[in-house]
Order: sequence, then structure tokens, then C-alpha cells
Amino acid sequence: MKRRIIIPVGLAIALMTSCVPRERIVYYQDIETNNITLEQFQTIVKPDDLLMIIVSAQDPEAAAPYNLMTDLTVNPTNQSGGAQRQQQLYLVDEDGFVDFPILGKVKMGGKSKDEIVENLKTLISKDIKNPIINLRIMNFKVTVQGEVNRPGVHTIASERITLPEALTLSGDLTSYGKRDNILITREEDNTIKTYRVDLTQTSFINSEFYYLKQNDIVYVEPNKTRVNSSAVGPNVSIYMTAISLLLTTTALILTNTRK
Repeated sequence: MKRRIIIPVGLAIALMTSCVPRERIVYYQDIETNNITLEQFQTIVKPDDLLMIIVSAQDPEAAAPYNLMTDLTVNPTNQSGGAQRQQQLYLVDEDGFVDFPILGKVKMGGKSKDEIVENLKTLISKDIKNPIINLRIMNFKVTVQGEVNRPGVHTIASERITLPEALTLSGDLTSYGKRDNILITREEDNTIKTYRVDLTQTSFINSEFYYLKQNDIVYVEPNKTRVNSSAVGPNVSIYMTAISLLLTTTALILTNTRK
């Protein structure tokens, strides 16, 4: 009687510790039944953003006063002996203003890049014909924490990134990450805004958190397997599988030797 029980129990334990249900792993499980139309996304400038703003025109000398430049130290390898010049960055203050050359205080916080560019064109056009404005956020970054393979802070050059892209930059979720309850933390207007995302369904794509904003924090919670394994050791599933296989092998040996 005991021999008949040991083998199934060992195999059951091995199966339970090595198999994960499809519903806990697969993303976008309802994708075949949904057609998704994305709204146009625009990056909004926020306080503490560092902006590179370059003004150019047909007459470079006319545009020069509108560009914030700084002289660097002399490079010893530079035979001409001249110092190199570098474009300075503009810091958006806590009230959303930037101290811009010639123009003075200009409101940029809370506005999209397109709105800022059009406003600067209007102001500068009083002195320069057909000015060209290039604007870029230099410190656009998102943070990914928790059950991902490479957690960390990611600087985004394109200034637009989706939640799946940010997770991919972090090496995707580990097998212990909860795909149906990802936490996104966002600071807006001196308040912390949070949202829970279920990656197994496509409904989150239509939410305001599909596209991440600068300084967003993404946290992937551990599932029950990770929590339970942390309580007794990081390799509990491996140990249980090994024990179950050992029990199964022992039972088979005992069965064969008693025949």
C-alpha cells in the first residue's frame, strides 16, 4: 500500500513546483478579440526638466543671442588655444518657468513641446525672420523595480516610451513577477498618482499609463511563489523538485528489489 502512494505523491510535487499556469504568464490574452486605436501622445514638460533649446535662423548672428552658451576650459590638444563652446541646458523651475535669453521668464511647465516651440517662434519672430526652434528634454527617465531581470533607471532619448518597452529595457519580468498587478507611480501637481496595470489584458493600452511620463516608477510585485520561497529560502522549488524525484526514485528501487 505504501509503495503505491509514494510514487504519485512524488510526481505530484514535481509537477506542482515546475509548472506555471498559462494565465499567469501570457501577456495580452484577449488580443485576438480587440482592435485598439491609440490616441496621439504628447510629452508634457514638467518642473525640474532639463531642456536643450536651440534657436537657429538664416542669419546665425541674429539667432546667437537667443542661445545660451558656455565656454569650457581650454583643451591642451587644441593647437589654436581656443576654448570650446557648449550649449547650456535650461532648468524648468517649480512654477514651470524658464529664464530664457532676451525674452526673460517664459512659461513652459504644463505645456507640450509643440506648444512651447510655437510660443517661442511667436516671441522670437519679432526680431528674427522665420526662426527654427529645436527643443529636447535631456533628463527624461523612468525607473523599473521589482521582479524584472535588470531593474534600474532608464534614460529615454526619444522622450516617448510605453510600459511594455520599459519592461523590455529591464529584461522583461521574471517568472516570479505578477503580470496582472503592476504598480505605476507618477508625481503630478505635487501629488502622487498610482495605477495598477494588468498586462494579461489589453484594456490598459487605452489608459493614460500605457505611455510613461518622465520620472515614472514601475514596480513589479512578486507572486506568491516568490514570497513563499523567500520565507524558507530562494531555491525552495528546486529543493522540492529534487526531493520529489528522490522519493520517486527510491520508491522505484524498493519496488524492483522486492519483486
